Amino acid sequence: CYLCYFQVSPVLFLVFIPQAELVPEKPKRSALNQLTRLLLRKYNCGVRPVQNWTKPTTIYIDLIIKSVLDVDGQTQKVTTSIWYRQIWNDEFLVWDPEEFDGITEISLSSDAIWVPDVIISEFVDVGKSPVIPYVYVNCSGTVKNYKPIQVVSACHLEMYAFPFDKQNCTLTFRSWLHSVDLALWRPVEEIANDTREFMNDGEWELLSVPSHYWTLNLEDRDYAQIQFNVLIRRRPLLYVVSLLIPSIFFMVVDVTSFYLPPNSGTRITFKTSILLGFTVIRVNLMDEIPATAIKTPLIGVFFAVCMALLVLSLAMSIFVVKLLHYSEKEVKEMSMSACLLDKYGSMDQSFIESAFTSMKTLDDMEQSEEPDLFSLTEVSNNDSPLEKILQEVVSLRLYLQEEDNEGSSQSYWVELCLKVDKLLFCVYLLIMLIYVMTLLLLWEILHYKYTRPE
Repeated sequence: CYLCYFQVSPVLFLVFIPQAELVPEKPKRSALNQLTRLLLRKYNCGVRPVQNWTKPTTIYIDLIIKSVLDVDGQTQKVTTSIWYRQIWNDEFLVWDPEEFDGITEISLSSDAIWVPDVIISEFVDVGKSPVIPYVYVNCSGTVKNYKPIQVVSACHLEMYAFPFDKQNCTLTFRSWLHSVDLALWRPVEEIANDTREFMNDGEWELLSVPSHYWTLNLEDRDYAQIQFNVLIRRRPLLYVVSLLIPSIFFMVVDVTSFYLPPNSGTRITFKTSILLGFTVIRVNLMDEIPATAIKTPLIGVFFAVCMALLVLSLAMSIFVVKLLHYSEKEVKEMSMSACLLDKYGSMDQSFIESAFTSMKTLDDMEQSEEPDLFSLTEVSNNDSPLEKILQEVVSLRLYLQEEDNEGSSQSYWVELCLKVDKLLFCVYLLIMLIYVMTLLLLWEILHYKYTRPE
């Protein structure tokens, strides 16, 4: 006992207080704490929670697709974000709520209780999934395990119809070791048409998630499996705007470049610029086309054929310009040769020969009704200025006639080259028309195949 002095003026009081009344009472454990300790006191998390070990545990599965994060055509991998739910009954986690202040549901650590070993068969890599360390347990023993999962799964991707492709990726759930039975938590139709949580502002559109159940027999043992088919479709607008439309513009400009005159020298320069621009755009957009080791996408064939057509168009123009250049060169050489022979050939002749030729020409002109112009070009022995003037005039006339004949020949050759250019242009248009019709037919078939409703 403690002796306490209290002085109340003017009287002094002595009060004795028992020691037991001074020690604080030890707090009682809460009902939640007592329930948790009671449930986990003799619990073995390594044993399937059933009273009869021959009875399989039924695992209910539910799946909600949140988004498609990545589709890798080269490695055939698809990264998907899902909201996954497991529900099963644990016969050892049962209590009476009236004995624990009406508690009907608690959260327990997933490491402290038995959790089914349900895996995804197509799982190929570890995703960045958040860790959810707790599960919910109600008084009847129903355990609910809700968690988001980032699944990196193998998928057979069909990229031939890119960007109008539709993919079917499967997620197969089964137990790895334990004797469990799998079932769907919600009806099949509701799961298949549940797209409300899917992020529809990305590249992919979720069509449906059909599912079915079957049993796989391995080593004289049946394994229950549930397969979800994730049907997704690519939105092609981005690729049409960034890939197809610029390529079509290049091809249209290349066709119109045939209307440039081939002898102007600008056609080849213009076509070379088109080919260079198409190559630059193709290299810059290389990352936009998915790489696949199985089959080349049809759009890759489209780019290759477009480049081949551009090269063919440039080769046709080079051929026509070469023909024109060859004819002009030949005519020029012929004209220069004629001029030089006429000029320097007459200077080498002597004055006596020139005079003699001129006299002979005049005598011949008197005897004939029509004068021979070629004979007038010969020099005579007479050095009369009038005969020299006549000789120069006749030589000039002959030269002009020869130039006129050569000009007519050159005009005919140019006209012939233009006809060849027109013929090559028609052949080019025919090849392009066949290519475009074939491409449209293939894309229409593939578009119908990958966009028709299931």
